[in-house]
Amino acid sequence: MAVATAYRCTMYAFNLEAEQVWNPERHVEKILETISGGDVTVACWEPGQCSPHHCHPEATEIYFCFTGGGAMRTPDSVTEVVPGSFVVHPPGELHEFENGPARSMLFRVRYGTDMRYHSVAWRGQAEWKQSSEDAAYFAATSSGLAAHLDA
Repeated sequence: MAVATAYRCTMYAFNLEAEQVWNPERHVEKILETISGGDVTVACWEPGQCSPHHCHPEATEIYFCFTGGGAMRTPDSVTEVVPGSFVVHPPGELHEFENGPARSMLFRVRYGTDMRYHSVAWRGQAEWKQSSEDAAYFAATSSGLAAHLDA
C-alpha cells in the first residue's frame, strides 16, 4: 500500500501476514512493490522446499526471516536462518535457501541495476533444466563452480 506525502515521496507499508501465498509444489515469491532500483517481496516456503542454486550478477539480495527458518547455502558456507535473522547476498554470490521442517515466510529486498538471476542447479526439482543462457553465464564466469557444488 502506497501512502503519498506533501513532499511527493511515497511510503510503502505492507502486512506480511495478509500478503502470504503458499504453494505445495514450489516456494512462492510475491513482489509487493517495485521501488527505484529494486523490489520488495514476501517469499513463502512449505517444509523442505528449496530455491534454485543461483546468483544475481547485478543485484544485492537481502532476506529477513519473519517465521520458520532453514539453511542458506553459498559455495563457502551454510548459515542457519531463524526468525529475526537476515542474510545479505552481494551481487554475484551463488546461493540457495532450503526451508526447514515448518512453513517459512521471508521478506526479501533486492536492489541493483538488474534483478535477473542465473541458476546452476535446483535440488529436488527433477524436471528442472538449466537454460542455455544460464549455462553460458556460468561457463564464462565461474571457474571451479562444479567443485563448489559437489562439496
